[in-house]
Amino acid sequence: MRDNLTSLRRYQIEPLGVNPGDAESHRAFREENNFPFELLVDEGLKVANAYGAVKEDGSGVSRSVVVVGKDGRVIFSEPGAPAMQRVINAVKNASDEA
Repeated sequence: MRDNLTSLRRYQIEPLGVNPGDAESHRAFREENNFPFELLVDEGLKVANAYGAVKEDGSGVSRSVVVVGKDGRVIFSEPGAPAMQRVINAVKNASDEA
């Protein structure tokens, strides 16, 4: 995400990282990795559960990319680290449908 931020913002995508770590661990991780976007605390895994990012065995969170439109509709959702062009194409297609 960090390396594709300019392209993402061109399509009005504002990335956010979400995980169950505490605020201090997020701050340190952002600084260490030079992330120019926010990392949000997911206390109780509420967000991860809502978007299907909890591992099947419940042992943690699987990295996932979810794009939610301004209307609250999920435009793109995929586990792992999909190619940014796939994410951008999904956003373009959603814009064309609107």
